[in-house]
Amino acid sequence: MNPVICFDHVTKSFTHTRAVDDVSLKIFAGQSVTLLGPNGAGKSTSIALMLGLQKPTSGRVTLFGANPVRSISHERLGVVLQNVSIPDRLRVTECINLARGFYPHPLPLSTLLHLSGLEADAHLWANSLSGGKMRRLQFALAMAGDPHLLFLDEPTVGMDVAAKHHFWDTLHTLVTAGKTILLTTHDLNEADLISSRVIVMNHGRIVADAAPEVIKTQFASRQIHFSCATTDLLDALQNWPETVSVESRGQHYTISTRDSDQTLRRLLGRPWPIHDVLVTGGGLEEAFMRLTKEETK
Repeated sequence: MNPVICFDHVTKSFTHTRAVDDVSLKIFAGQSVTLLGPNGAGKSTSIALMLGLQKPTSGRVTLFGANPVRSISHERLGVVLQNVSIPDRLRVTECINLARGFYPHPLPLSTLLHLSGLEADAHLWANSLSGGKMRRLQFALAMAGDPHLLFLDEPTVGMDVAAKHHFWDTLHTLVTAGKTILLTTHDLNEADLISSRVIVMNHGRIVADAAPEVIKTQFASRQIHFSCATTDLLDALQNWPETVSVESRGQHYTISTRDSDQTLRRLLGRPWPIHDVLVTGGGLEEAFMRLTKEETK
């Protein structure tokens, strides 16, 4: 299977900075991929290379198997970037129809209004929309040509909770239909919900590339929650070698541990009246912080 996006030992250098440092990756059709990284990690430069907005200093980038600057490749793209301007004095439907006119086989207007959740706002002036609805309109414009590949840069900024859930459900439907999605977001819960694959960048390099559950298992500690009438356990818990941290609130304790099995054995082996024991997995946010912190050292 040919990849939708391919980086082959790609480097991008500016005057005093190597923004992308010998990166190789392949993204295939039907994948939902989130690109994560702290500011300056190389995410924006990588996306610019994928879109053909910049050329690599060395290495090779392909989009649909060809040079990303080819216009034929752009017909198969949908892009939602930050700070996208909307023409003045156009209603929502007029904006969408304007975008539809650029493509040979656009999606119907009714479909785009439904995908973006803008049916009730179809006849409003586009520039009067709230920030969250403006992002939804930008998504409708990106979907106008029925793209094979969607680039989404912080797509849910400004959306309320209901709009976010509608948007996430829409993305799942698109992936099920075979679309490929590349997302950047600072909302790690969003990345966890949407993505089948997470790529973490730091200092221009890929430091992790796997399914969210794999990354959380490898790089996030697990939590053990329990209650105990004995309230002087902190010193003992903190001295166990697998313990990452301990929090206590009255009789309620939470241990973050690198080895939950060992910690449970220790707990159950002590003559402490513990009860209500619950083991939970670490989150993507913790894994992200550990990955980027370790790479920064």
